[in-house]
Amino acid sequence: MATRQQASTGQIVDDGKPEVKKTTNDKGQPVMHVKIYSPFKTYFDETALSISALNDTGPFDILPHHHNFMTLLNQGIVQVVTSRGDEQQFNITHGVMHVKADEVVVFLDV
Repeated sequence: MATRQQASTGQIVDDGKPEVKKTTNDKGQPVMHVKIYSPFKTYFDETALSISALNDTGPFDILPHHHNFMTLLNQGIVQVVTSRGDEQQFNITHGVMHVKADEVVVFLDV
């Protein structure tokens, strides 16, 4: 359920409506939520068009609507194309990627 702040009292209340996930960007392109973090820092936490990384079988890309997927990441660059079309790169030593229902979580330094 989604929450909101009540204007008259300032309290946080449940509005009774399910939280709506953004599934497309302003250009109508499908997006997914990507979160990249380590135990002490969050590097990226927003919607994206794609994420690319490297595992034991080589480089790979994840796009919206990808099947459920989990892999160990090798040392290299993780590249995210944000929903605005900007590219962000993160140099990693190792990590784990989990993809499920347009949610991509990358755990680093584990």
